[in-house]
Amino acid sequence: MTTDPIFPDLRRRLRGTRLLAVVGIGDELSPSDRLGMTAAREIDHQGIPGVQVFLAGTVPENITGPLRKYRPDHVLFLDAAEMGERPGTLTRIEPGQVSAGLISTHALPLPVVMEYIERDIGIPVTLLGIQPETRSPGTILSDTDRGYFEENLRQVSEVLQNR
Repeated sequence: MTTDPIFPDLRRRLRGTRLLAVVGIGDELSPSDRLGMTAAREIDHQGIPGVQVFLAGTVPENITGPLRKYRPDHVLFLDAAEMGERPGTLTRIEPGQVSAGLISTHALPLPVVMEYIERDIGIPVTLLGIQPETRSPGTILSDTDRGYFEENLRQVSEVLQNR
């Protein structure tokens, strides 16, 4: 896992990207697993030029066809991940580390989907994990943690707008 400085790292990874696919992953009925979907919806509402949002839910493999059609230069996955960090923290997770931290509600393991997109479709993939509230599983973020999450998401949006 790569911790701070996430935003300079993300900026470097996305530099020069014309078309970006942002993929929200998670179970919207589960407060501890909906953060990827929530973040993707927030980004979608901003209408950032060259950014297309896909809401994959618990079946990220279902977006491979739409990704082929959209033909982005990069794919950014957003998903809840247990990382032992403050709730609302965003961290880049390497594909080989996915099994250790992601809340697994997916039909097909996310590393398999990521590898398929990178190898068979030929699009680089970045995964941002979002730390859910784990002290009280099944609850939403506290107001303080929600503010922290929103600030992190604002910085991600800034990176997306200035890529």
